[in-house]
Amino acid sequence: MEHPILVTGAAGRVGAVGRTVTELLLKQGKAVRAMVRNEDERAQALRDMGTEVVVGDLLDLDSMHRAIAGCETMYFGMSVSDTYLAATVNAAAVAKHHGVKAFINMSQMTLSQMSITETTASPQHKLQWLAEQALNWSGLPVVHVRPTMMLEGSLLILTSDSVRESNQIRLPFGEGKTSPIAVEDVARVVATLLENPQPHIGKIYHLTGPQSENMHFYAQEYSKALGRTITYQDIPVEPWREALLARGLPAHLVHHLATMADLHRAGRYDRMSDDVLTLTGQVPLSVQEFVRKNVVAFTASARAA
Repeated sequence: MEHPILVTGAAGRVGAVGRTVTELLLKQGKAVRAMVRNEDERAQALRDMGTEVVVGDLLDLDSMHRAIAGCETMYFGMSVSDTYLAATVNAAAVAKHHGVKAFINMSQMTLSQMSITETTASPQHKLQWLAEQALNWSGLPVVHVRPTMMLEGSLLILTSDSVRESNQIRLPFGEGKTSPIAVEDVARVVATLLENPQPHIGKIYHLTGPQSENMHFYAQEYSKALGRTITYQDIPVEPWREALLARGLPAHLVHHLATMADLHRAGRYDRMSDDVLTLTGQVPLSVQEFVRKNVVAFTASARAA
């Protein structure tokens, strides 16, 4: 009997990494066990797709035993959270107990520039760096996947309102270049690794979009995709941070986003890699293609319809 592949965070919104990885693996005919936080319509949708669903908490020991037992390969991904390190270590300890043969860990690009003497102002970055260290110390067969800024989690969420309302990308990224990547490309890499993990054990893969450019360039790409002129307006970090807090976003997440903005201004997101193409055989989605695929989110008339 085939061992199921465990995917954590599988109940994320449609288009999230865990959800997309689950769909890709099912299309490949793989048995998938999806770990979700709550029993809701998203969990039922996963069952309807043919997924085995385990409801539990990454911080809960019993939950992780139920999720991991019987799985030889697993994907670990968790959203920005102040409990990130504890959840990673809990999952790793149970994975080691059950003899997991491949642990695909979703990390992030900034860790490539961190060390025991170099960190950032984001507590999340420090937690993720420590999590990678703990996984390496664990002796588990780990593959680290480090994407740069996600298109869905950054440009779609953070720019759609201002583009709809004023034809402006309003972000505090200065003139710094960045190479954002689409979730579908990250998910294709993860699915590829999960299908045949052994050649990749012990490696780190860096995932970027096809270009590294500043936001003025991407404003032109928005313009081409939307058929109207979009401009980039650089804004100060602090008022942006306050506005995010006023929207009710958790302070831990806002602190992380503000650090990302500072790092962009400092040119720290100007990174490029061919790992997506090398692993999947496909060129990653460009910003223009991404905006074209999500045109409704950036268009006031369509939004109001």
